[in-house]
Amino acid sequence: MTIHSFEKVLAEHPFFKDLSSPHLDTVVGCVANVAFQPGEFIFREGQPADHFFVVREGKVAVEVFVPNKGPVTIETIEGGEMLGWSWLFPPFKARFDARALNAVRALSLDGACLRTKCEKQESQMRRLSVAAPRRSVSSSTVAQKHVGQTIVQFEQARQRFATSSHRGSS
Repeated sequence: MTIHSFEKVLAEHPFFKDLSSPHLDTVVGCVANVAFQPGEFIFREGQPADHFFVVREGKVAVEVFVPNKGPVTIETIEGGEMLGWSWLFPPFKARFDARALNAVRALSLDGACLRTKCEKQESQMRRLSVAAPRRSVSSSTVAQKHVGQTIVQFEQARQRFATSSHRGSS
């Protein structure tokens, strides 16, 4: 098996391929390899949605619970697809259950880490704006633009990804 860096894997994935290097570096700092056994829940409806996943291998059932019927699969996510968009939108709670149908290998992206990094970058840039008040464009504005661009790029990538042959759920 060939080992690839997170940066290489993400840069080649359709969702992340258009991110600029600084934005990709931010994302790479929040990634971990994870594995799930058949039948294991990746997340449950109502739980905090602090992660999203790039499924590399395996299949995941996205399910809702229907009274008097039990769990119903509404979508199946496979290798190359994204899972778990709820990390991006308040109240940051999973809207569905996600269960491994077979052995699943994935990259887990820590949404809380990404939100914190964006806030920290904004805070650092705000401190710079105090130290350099004569700049024509304030660092706070630059930070807000960077954070905004990151969120906009995620949303644009999510929309492109959802309308392409790849798809994903939260």
